[in-house]
Parts: sequence; structure tokens; C-alpha cells
Amino acid sequence: MGTPLRFDNRFVRALPGDPVLTNVPRPVRNALYTRIEPTPVAAPRLLAWSDELGAQLGIERPAPEGQMAEVLAGNRLLPGMEPYAARYGGHQFGHWAGQLGDGRAITLAELIAADGSRQELQLKGAGRTPYSRTADGRAVLRSSLREFLCSEAMHWLGVPTTRALSLAATGEPVVRDMFYDGNPEPEPGAVVCRVAPSFVRFGNFQILAATKELDELKLLADHVMREHFPGIESIEDWFRETCRRTGLLMADWMRLGFVHGVMNTDNMSILGLTIDYGPYGWLEGYDLAWTPNTTDAEGRRYCYGNQPHIAQWNLARLAEALVPLVKASEPLGEGLALYAETFSRAWSQALAAKLGVAALDRPGDDELVADLFELLGAVETDFTLFFRNLAEPTVESLQPAYYRDDLPRERLQAWLGRYVQRTKDEAGRVARMNAANPKYVFRNYLAQQAIDALAAGDASVLERLMRVLRRPYDEQPGESDLAARRPEWARNRAGCSALSCSS
Repeated sequence: MGTPLRFDNRFVRALPGDPVLTNVPRPVRNALYTRIEPTPVAAPRLLAWSDELGAQLGIERPAPEGQMAEVLAGNRLLPGMEPYAARYGGHQFGHWAGQLGDGRAITLAELIAADGSRQELQLKGAGRTPYSRTADGRAVLRSSLREFLCSEAMHWLGVPTTRALSLAATGEPVVRDMFYDGNPEPEPGAVVCRVAPSFVRFGNFQILAATKELDELKLLADHVMREHFPGIESIEDWFRETCRRTGLLMADWMRLGFVHGVMNTDNMSILGLTIDYGPYGWLEGYDLAWTPNTTDAEGRRYCYGNQPHIAQWNLARLAEALVPLVKASEPLGEGLALYAETFSRAWSQALAAKLGVAALDRPGDDELVADLFELLGAVETDFTLFFRNLAEPTVESLQPAYYRDDLPRERLQAWLGRYVQRTKDEAGRVARMNAANPKYVFRNYLAQQAIDALAAGDASVLERLMRVLRRPYDEQPGESDLAARRPEWARNRAGCSALSCSS
């Protein structure tokens, strides 16, 4: 185990908890959390580990089996841990859903990390809680591996995100109806240890406002400001900062072609982090209307192009929850305006970097960008590959970004001529582009290959992905197959394009 870990559980110390300790699904009132321990599993075994995050936290890589593996699967607690499940509500697909809460996640403790930061350790898939409703509180290997690796991949891409320390097998099957077609099947179970300074969401505030628990609402707001926004003392200023961070986050998602897939208000971090990796995906063929979430296939509320608007809508719901705490609501409206300004500015800067220019501020730049996105949407064009290969602006270098043979050669050649003319005096263009346009992203078909291999006992595919995705902007000899566009066999295969909300 090495040096004993130090815990300081400020959330449970500062905020009121549920006086009822019975672990049955039920409405909870006048509380921010319920103390609950993880449900032990049959055969905990460590499958994957983030060495970088472990070093930051001061936790040595554990043996596949043993005391720490048991902690990370939910079978054991360390001295100082005070586990709990948080209570929150939320708007799901635009509709108020009432009480939700941590239905399969249990926060073990707040760790004082080796770097001096404070990080919460949370197990996802740790068993039933009072917020589980009719679910079993468990998670399957496929979704757990996707969350584990995508959390780390997003961090390496430079995106604010929760992290993932470990992936552990439970040795127990979990029954899931993956396609919601009435054919549930047993799958291998797993637990992810998620890490973040805080897992507080918009929904933590919403549930308290909805039930008129205003004393608790004020306590939560004061706690979040005191512990996570040092120097900010007013609700209005804190809301503005959350709006600003969320605007920057949306620009990151959009610049990378990342689609979260389920942007409910209970999946929005108060710290501006990417949180709750479920049916996410990466744009392959560029399409503003694409969503990876089969549950959203008809309405496409959370499609790629809607994400900036949805984030602002969600912030407006948070503002509504905070109105009882402020003297006047106008400053909250100013926060929403700041979100829009922040996103617009950051998105423009991100596009400039992707195109290798210092700024998109010259006559004709707006038309150049608009024509580019029209060109990308004309035929199926891989978003990541196109921008990466644009560093060498020729039709031949961009050929690999096209999924069909019918690339619009003449239109592409004409646009490239304009682009070359625009960038001819941009010093450091290629370096700027390669620092902004990743070569490697965690495509869904790569995730599925890692899932299939790990389910068969082969961790090498996952380990290779971790090694390569740790340096997403670098050329890595011998790894170019992981940067290829989605193969045709994966176009319609389950798990390789669209996914359900099934765990």
C-alpha cells in the first residue's frame, strides 16, 4: 500500500445527510446525500490502471488482486473513508424528472492527493442506493471500459474532465437489454473508480429548489463557493464563472468533434468538467445532426450541432434554481450572456488554430469557414482526419478522410486554393495545426475492439490504446492504424457507432 492515504471528507462534514440509513429506493428530503457503502462483489480483479493519475494522487499501482483491488471494486473501505450517494434531480431530454441521484455511483472519500489537491474517489457500478429506483446499481464491462479510457483520453486531449483511476472486474454477471428490444443478456460486470475535485452537478441545486429546501440550497451554494471557487463570494459571480467554464468546455467538445450524447442537467458539472460518459461518440462523417445516442435518434436533442445551445439551456435551468438565493435575477441573465460570449470567442479561436491561422479576423474569413463546413457536409468526410491532414493542403493528402470514392475533387481543389492563399504568410501554421488537431481520438470502434479483447482476457488492446491516446497530437510511428477512419465493418455494428443509454 505504501504511504497511508489521507482523507478529509468536507462534503459530508459540511452538509446535511439523510437521517434514514435504510438502503431502499425512496424520496429523500432535507438532505444532500445518503451514507451508503458499496455492495461487495464476488471476485474483484483489477483490469486497468491510470499510472499518471495514480502518481498524482499518491497511489501506487496495485496488484491485480489484493486489498487495494478490493477497495476499488467496493469490497473494502480504508480508514477515513465515509462513503455516500449524492441526491440530485434534473431535466432529462428537456423534461423535469424529479429526484434522480447517484443510482449506481458511491463516493468513497475526498483524498488529499500527493500534489496537494483534493480529489473525490467515486465508484461507478458499486451497487444499489436509495436513488437507484428500479435499477440494480451495477455496470457492465463495455460501458465501464468506455468511461475509463475516454475520461483519460479527454484529459490527454486537454479537455476539462473527470478522470478515471481504475477499472475492476467484479466476477459477477450483470443482465442488460442492450438494444431495449426485450432480449436481456448477462454481461461481465465492472466498476470504474472516477476522480474529480467535485461531482456536484446542476441537478444538486435543482432538486433543492424544486422541493423548496432553501436552507439546504444555501448551504450547498456556500460550500461549493468556499471549497471550489476561492475568492468568489457572491452567487452571481459564482454563476458567471460556471457559465464561463461551460462555454470553454463546449468549445473544446466542438473543436474535437466530441458528442456527449446525453446532456441532461444532472450530467452537467458545476465545475465545467466533462462528466458521465455514457452514449458518447466522436464525429466520423461530419454531420451537425449526428448523435451517438439511440434513445435520442428521433429528436436529436443532444446532437453535435445542438450542444452549445443545450449547454446554455441547462445553465438557464441552473439559474432558475439559484433565483431564491439572489436579491435580483438580472445578474444571472448576465451570466447566460457571458456563456454565449465565451463560447463564441473560444470557438472562433479554436477554429483559427485548427486552420493554422492566428485569428479569423480578415475579410473573407467567415466565408472561407462557412464554405469549408459546407464542403465537409457534402459527402461523408472524417472530421478528425480532414483537419489533421489539412496541414498538407492537397487533395491527395485529404483523400484518406473520405469514406466514399466520390469526393468533390473540383470543389475541394478550389477551396484549397483559397486556403493556401489565406495562410501563405502565417508563420508556424503546421505546428499550430498539429497542436490543435489530434491525430488520435478514442473512436467507438476502437473502444469496441478493446472491449471484445478484454472480455476474452486480453488486456493488450486496451493497454496499447492507453499508450497511444496519451499523446494524441503526436506522430507515433507504427501506430497509424489507430488513426484510420472507421472501417466499413464497423459502420452499423453495435457499439461502433450509435449506442443506447444502457449501462
